[in-house]
Amino acid sequence: MPSVTLVDHALVQHKLTLLRDRTCSTANFRQLVKELALLLGYEVTRDLKLTTARIETPLETMDSPKLDGKKLVFASILRAGEGLLAGLLELVPSARVAHIGLYRDHDTLRAVQYFFKAPEDLADRQVIVVDPMLATGNSVCHAIDILKKAGAKDIRFLCLLAAPEGIAHLHAEHPDVPLVTAAIDRQLNENGYIVPGLGDAGGRMFGTT
Repeated sequence: MPSVTLVDHALVQHKLTLLRDRTCSTANFRQLVKELALLLGYEVTRDLKLTTARIETPLETMDSPKLDGKKLVFASILRAGEGLLAGLLELVPSARVAHIGLYRDHDTLRAVQYFFKAPEDLADRQVIVVDPMLATGNSVCHAIDILKKAGAKDIRFLCLLAAPEGIAHLHAEHPDVPLVTAAIDRQLNENGYIVPGLGDAGGRMFGTT
């Protein structure tokens, strides 16, 4: 599959197994999502643009790499994206944040927008969209549409789990957007949920239904 990075690091896979377990408590679920975001964040930010800065070490002067350009943007799809956002902001505290409020119509499975707020100059920033699940792909495709209309050009998507149907939808609608994920599960069920999956990520993260 083009532009798909599957992170098979041992710690990622271990923590994902703990997360999938139906006995995982709300507190542990939230903590594991945060930890997974940190680990996956290393991969999704691997090729951030670098420049050099002249610094003084305790021993000599050197030219050392540092991030170049404007601060990147984490775009959280509400509400479940907030769990990943917490971990990513620990990794890159200076990042800007966009919020995209979407909910899934349970009859049509279509994404319905209710909120959008983003930093200015998205065209000059790398934007990383975050949501735990790529199921039908409707929500993330709608979110990317919104971001592109706001000027974003360099976009990638980070999730914990993806279904083949969602990946196909994402790359049909937005072939320019790379995907980083911890797992590609078997399929969607008749209700549009990923199986074997981990259930409703937002509900398990916040202790609601």
